[in-house]
Amino acid sequence: MRKPRIATFLAASAFAAVASASTQTPVYQDTSRSFGQRAADLVAQMTLPEKVAQMQNSAPAIPRLGVPAYDWWSEALHGVARAGEATVFPQSIGLAATFDPGLLHQEASAISDEARAKYDDFQRRGMRGRYEGLTFWSPNINIFRDPRWGRGQETYGEDPYLTSRMGVAFVRGLQGDDQAADSLADPRNPDKYRKLDATAKHFAVHSGPEPERHRFDVHPDERDLYETYLPAFKAVVQQGGVDAVMGAYNRVDGVPATASQRLLEDTLRKDWGFQGYVVSDCDAVADIYMFHKVVATAEQAAALAVNHGDDLNCGTTYATLVKAVHDGLVSEHTIDTAVTRLMLARFRLGMFDPPARVPWSTLPLSTIRSPQHDALARRAAQESMVLLKNDGVLPLSRDLRRIAVIGPTADSVQALVGDYHGTPRAPVTILQGIRAAAPHAQVSYVQGAELVQGFDGPDVGSVIDSAWLRPAPGSGEHGLKGEYFRSADFAAPPVMTRIDPQVGFHFIHGSPTDALVASGKLPDAQALDNNQFAVRWSGELVPPVSGRYELVAAADSGFRLYLDGRLLLDRWDARSKQRGQGAFVDLKAGKAYAIRLDYVRAAHNASMRLAWRMPGAKPPFEAALDAARQADVVVFAGGLTSDLEGEEMPVDYPGFAGGDRTTLALPATQLKLLKALQATGKPVVLVLTTGSALAIDWAQQHLPAILLAWYPGQRGGSAVADTLFGDANPAGRLPVTFYKSVAQLPPFDDYAMQGRTYRYFKGEPLYPFGYGLSYTRFDYANLQLDHDALGADGHLRVTLKVKNSGQRAGDEVVQLYLRPLQAPRMRAIKSLRGFQRIHLEPGEERSVSFDLVPSRDLHYYDVARHAWAVESGRYQVQVGASSADIRLTRDFTVQR
Repeated sequence: MRKPRIATFLAASAFAAVASASTQTPVYQDTSRSFGQRAADLVAQMTLPEKVAQMQNSAPAIPRLGVPAYDWWSEALHGVARAGEATVFPQSIGLAATFDPGLLHQEASAISDEARAKYDDFQRRGMRGRYEGLTFWSPNINIFRDPRWGRGQETYGEDPYLTSRMGVAFVRGLQGDDQAADSLADPRNPDKYRKLDATAKHFAVHSGPEPERHRFDVHPDERDLYETYLPAFKAVVQQGGVDAVMGAYNRVDGVPATASQRLLEDTLRKDWGFQGYVVSDCDAVADIYMFHKVVATAEQAAALAVNHGDDLNCGTTYATLVKAVHDGLVSEHTIDTAVTRLMLARFRLGMFDPPARVPWSTLPLSTIRSPQHDALARRAAQESMVLLKNDGVLPLSRDLRRIAVIGPTADSVQALVGDYHGTPRAPVTILQGIRAAAPHAQVSYVQGAELVQGFDGPDVGSVIDSAWLRPAPGSGEHGLKGEYFRSADFAAPPVMTRIDPQVGFHFIHGSPTDALVASGKLPDAQALDNNQFAVRWSGELVPPVSGRYELVAAADSGFRLYLDGRLLLDRWDARSKQRGQGAFVDLKAGKAYAIRLDYVRAAHNASMRLAWRMPGAKPPFEAALDAARQADVVVFAGGLTSDLEGEEMPVDYPGFAGGDRTTLALPATQLKLLKALQATGKPVVLVLTTGSALAIDWAQQHLPAILLAWYPGQRGGSAVADTLFGDANPAGRLPVTFYKSVAQLPPFDDYAMQGRTYRYFKGEPLYPFGYGLSYTRFDYANLQLDHDALGADGHLRVTLKVKNSGQRAGDEVVQLYLRPLQAPRMRAIKSLRGFQRIHLEPGEERSVSFDLVPSRDLHYYDVARHAWAVESGRYQVQVGASSADIRLTRDFTVQR
């Protein structure tokens, strides 16, 4: 249902105010009135300072009007994020690799169920802070134009059509449909409640470089703008009904995107009919005067943004709008329009009405991390796996006796979750997944190499087992006493004390008390803040053998390690580039040494490991080779994690800078070990975790099998093992082109599409867009077009048959591309215009059809006419298993 226009709301405000004065119940509290009438009436009763306060993401309460406080900032990119425990699905780029919008819709529906259950619980507990609301700043539908961009992992890849289809599916699943509200709709009021709000970001033309985003000015070619950068946004607005759009940090043609008349008013609202609200990226309004230098003051920046369509400021710059109104920079009428849009959103979400009237308000807490959602996370991870190479070593035999699992992401939770994630309750790493899948095999594990040079510091060794730790002298328990504090001064009594068997924690956007509070075992008042807490582990270390040990502590935050009262390691300010520190100490077997480790959380993806290398232990590189020589097969898990690629990060390692990448190569530390493992003569299976394309040409040439796992979510290790052992048949497809090296690409800060992505790249890629192998074979036949010639507004039906000619059941992703043959104005080499993921049993054949319309599927942007047009000429339908693996073609002609 389309929302009434804001102008109608404002016109109704005079009537609403009169009606309110003549009745006992104010119009904004009358549930029989439309949301538009109620929003307009509520805004009419606010003072100017009250209105302005509501235009900032952390909006205060207005007690006299019964308006509760609300923070608009919540995240749900691939699961409810930064709000404690939640189901963590594969990262968005992995979900794009499924080529399965239906699956993505199911996942988004599950996310929104958990979001509603969390919100209602937060409300019951009086919690109204950041990440505790119903307005979620997802999805990211920017085009992943260059693999060096660290945030490309958040997107659905490089193709506008795939991004549009996946984005629409996600938005619809996240926001819910109106069916659940039908039974509660008042017959006098046709409005229906919305489950929650999705936010399409970042509008527009935004994809790095991350360190320059606050001052960068993009000058896109007009055709690139309309044919590549805007289509997904248009789709989620017009087809997905997204209720919010987030502006970008950068300028577009000299104008800040978050204050662009062209983007926000002319394109978004006028041309596309968008009726929702616009939010700035965080502190992007401040960027207007601080970094873009478009205006001189905060008041001018705030007025510029509001006057050109930005309703909500993530940040505090809009606090200056009261003065801006008094100075004549912006009218109060414009303020009213923005605040009415925001209040309308809150009314639609049911924030001012009794829970009994609002659908989804009865979802139990058991919805969160439910077994059904866990199973869905595993299925999504299975569907996202892309088999890049297989010379027959996969699937692995169940008869294997010895498996060596090696590599820096094999036992890493961070390699599962990517960025913008929640806290998984029981994440399954790749190592754990393989061990569970091969219970009768001897599975050895050695990390072997750092993720990248300088990342860990010293060899992190093995986490000290509970057998060698005790919480107090003479205690019969094993482990260390863990005391959990609110602040790093350790002055107040601890909130929680427990025995931790070992110190090997990942505090991923959550706190150690989340599960206890959710289960009712710990009062709300004792909950630790997700972003600020400290831990003190103490007890005794009792080594098993005498000799020289290396004690190692590694963390993303600050720590101090004491042994027998002596400060041994000190990284308290956490400013060191290296996460870890080590010290050699001589210890005697059976002697108890007092040990204390103080830790303070100071990072989003915080972790803490207390490890050691025992006397006589070989260096990790040599230990990895020994493990490989003794194994029947080696599984090397490597690649990247979101510790290296992500949003504007303080990262400076070889090949990585500020969250982006400077090379596409596998880090040298990993490649060196990989080559040495291959030289042992044992079969090496490479499992890659990454959010972007890697140039792994050496591995492609020399290794028998390569599996791309992306950042596969909480059950990623299970899904990897399912695929390696053949319980799942891989059918993921690449949503991005894998290049052979960065030398094949134009400069990163060049936003021209020429030479980028499969649509414009004329070189030979390492792996093409849409590529992915299977454990079975599929044959294509009998491609038919119902017309050989048609007009621009005509309709073309494409049909073909696909058969599973192998011995295993599996999925095939049938892809349809359109290629211009004689149409000079068409720029793209070819463009994806249809895909279907289908399941076929061995020997099964199925008919597949696609419907094409030239005016939609073959149009180009005519810059001279400022309009879309279709060029007469000859075109080709290409159908196949990837953009390069085209199995069938047929030509047709379009006549205007």
